[in-house]
Amino acid sequence: MKITVIGTGYVGLVGGACLAEVGNDVLCVDVNAEKIRLLNAGSIPIYEPGLADMVAHNRAAGRLHFTTDIAGAVAFGGVLFIAVGTPPDEDGSADLQYVLEAARDIGRHMSDYKVVVDKSTVPVGTADKVNAAIAEVLRERGVKMDYSVVSNPEFLKEGAAVEDFMKPDRIIVGANDARAIDMMRQLYAPFQRNHERLILMDVRSAELTKYAANAMLATRISFMNELANLAEKLGADIELVRSGIGSDPRIGYHFLYSGCGYGGSCFPKDVQALIRTADEAGQKLKILTAVESANEAQKHVLPAKIVKRFGENLTGRRFALWGLAFKPNTDDMREAPSRVLIDELLARGASLCAYDPVAMPEALRIYDARISYAANPQAALEGADALAIVTEWKEFRSPDFAAIKASLSQPLIFDGRNLYDPAQLRASGIEYHPIGRM
Repeated sequence: MKITVIGTGYVGLVGGACLAEVGNDVLCVDVNAEKIRLLNAGSIPIYEPGLADMVAHNRAAGRLHFTTDIAGAVAFGGVLFIAVGTPPDEDGSADLQYVLEAARDIGRHMSDYKVVVDKSTVPVGTADKVNAAIAEVLRERGVKMDYSVVSNPEFLKEGAAVEDFMKPDRIIVGANDARAIDMMRQLYAPFQRNHERLILMDVRSAELTKYAANAMLATRISFMNELANLAEKLGADIELVRSGIGSDPRIGYHFLYSGCGYGGSCFPKDVQALIRTADEAGQKLKILTAVESANEAQKHVLPAKIVKRFGENLTGRRFALWGLAFKPNTDDMREAPSRVLIDELLARGASLCAYDPVAMPEALRIYDARISYAANPQAALEGADALAIVTEWKEFRSPDFAAIKASLSQPLIFDGRNLYDPAQLRASGIEYHPIGRM
C-alpha cells in the first residue's frame, strides 16, 4: 500500500518507519527543509530506541522516502496520515493550525479518493474541522471528489514507541464509511496477526479515547504522588502501599510509582487540552483539574527538600544531577521535572553538574553554559554537596554506593524516583531523602 505521512516529528517518523517495515511504500513530507535534508542524509532528529536502524533499513530497501514536496506527497498515497504538531495554545487548548493547514494542502492537491487519517492527538470534533477544511478547498477548486476522514490516535510511549507500534495493545479506528474501514483494516492487518486488536468506533469516540487514556494514566501518577506526600507525614512507606494496592487485580501495578511528577509532550498537554475541551462544552472536570495542580506542585517537592536541608541561599553549593529527560529512553525534556529543579537551584545561587545518557545535548540547548555536564554518572559527583536523581535510567538503579560516598563532599542523596532501599543507604552511611519512604 502507498502511504503518505504529513509531518516527520515523533509520531510521523515512528509511524512512517513502522509502516514501511511491514512492506508498505511510505513517503514522509515536512515543510521543514532542514529536517528533511538531515533525514535524507541518514540523521534522526529524535532519540528513540530502534528507530535509527529501522529508518536506515527501510530507506536502503526503497520503502521509506522523505520530501518537502506536498503536492507530490498528496498524490503519492491512498492513505494520508496527518501527524503534525498540536502544541498547547495560551489557554491550554490544542493548537490545530498545522492540522488544518495539512487538511487544506490535501484539498489543494488531491485528484482521486483519499483516506485522510488524523494521527495527531487532537480534540473531539477535529475530524469535522478537517473534513470542512478539505471540502472548502475543493469547492474553491470547483471540483467534487470523494474522501474519508478517519481518527486513528496513537498510543506510543516515548522510549518504547517502535515496539508499541509494531506490537500494539489496541488499534483505535474511528470511521463512518465502509470503504475507509476496509482500507484501515488492510493497513493494520500485519500488526495483528496473533489476534484482533482493531477496535472500531465512531470518530468522536475515537478522538476522546486518546485524551481519556492519557488523562487516566496522569491521574494514577498524581494520586500516588499525593499519597507519597501523605505517607511521608504519617511515617508510612509508599512502596509498601504500592505493593499492597497493586496486588488488587482491579488496580494493578502500572503507573503507581510515586516521584517528582510527570512531564513530556503528552500528559501535561493532553490533560490541559481535555480540561479546555470540557470547559468549552460547559462541564468542569474537577478531578483532572486537581491532577494538573497536584503534578505542578509535585515538581517542586524535590527542590523543597534540598532547600529544607541546605537553606534558602545555595550560593557556593554544588549539586550533581542524575537524569534530565522527563523519563528514561528519550531525550525529551519538555515539561520535565528536572527543569523545575534546575531553575530553582540556579535561582538560589547553586552550581550544577548533570549527567544523562542521551538528553545532555537538549539540556545544553536550553541552558547553554549555565550548568555543566559530565561524561558519566560518577564524574558528575566530584566535589558536589549532594546528588539529586530526577530520571530513573537503568544505569542509576544499582550504583557503587561506596564510590558515591567517596566522591560527594558529604554523603547525601535526594531521590526523586525512589530507586533505592532507605535502610540499605542508611547502613552505608548515606543520608537519603526519597519521596514518601521511611
